[in-house]
Amino acid sequence: MTNTLSASDNGTSPDGTLPFQETARTRRSYRGFLDKVVPDDVLDAVLQDAQYAPSNCNTQPWDVHIVRGAKLAELSRILHEKNDAADFSPDFSFDMGAFYGCYDERKNAQGKAYYEAMNVMREDKEGRRRAAALNLSFFGAPQVALLFMPSFGDNVRTAGDIGMYGQTFLLSLAARGLGGIPQTSLGFYAGTIREVLGIPAEMKMLFGISFGYPDETAPGNRMRMDRVPVADSVHFHG
Repeated sequence: MTNTLSASDNGTSPDGTLPFQETARTRRSYRGFLDKVVPDDVLDAVLQDAQYAPSNCNTQPWDVHIVRGAKLAELSRILHEKNDAADFSPDFSFDMGAFYGCYDERKNAQGKAYYEAMNVMREDKEGRRRAAALNLSFFGAPQVALLFMPSFGDNVRTAGDIGMYGQTFLLSLAARGLGGIPQTSLGFYAGTIREVLGIPAEMKMLFGISFGYPDETAPGNRMRMDRVPVADSVHFHG
């Protein structure tokens, strides 16, 4: 008698994706990818999932640009040139010094863990610069999703919508054995990216997601950040 194992018995759904809880708890930010392009049918499935993200008044304000191949190489080269020249063109402000208290501690712990994984010491300024610049090479991913948005009011609600789209995109990747990393650092070059890709000026860039097949041997993937207890973040009333 043949004993066959169903998809659900094997911990996956009938379409081969991971169940939700496993997807949510195993998703992580990868900083190293294999040189393997995500097939079009898989990418289409991820994009279809992400399209179901919630948004204020169902405005669906995300304007997503997938860059790969020769265009990705061109974009990376130009971003490195802009970075070397300190030529930044962000749409939104970002101040690393604005964090305080436990948020600053968590930010510092993440930075320390990353540079240690890269074997870069705190006093090695050039090494830290090179490690940070890997963002502009998309950590070796053969494709990146750049998330743009229209500007409404103070942009907070729209940015929240883009964040929900990004998380849905990341979870869909994880469910399929893929990985990604949201990169707000790419937003420092919003104007340059618009120019290279021919994106209208009214579309503002919030962040990008480099994604693909994770390289488990990459130094940047050695670390795994923990999470604070739920009780530290959730408060019950009534």
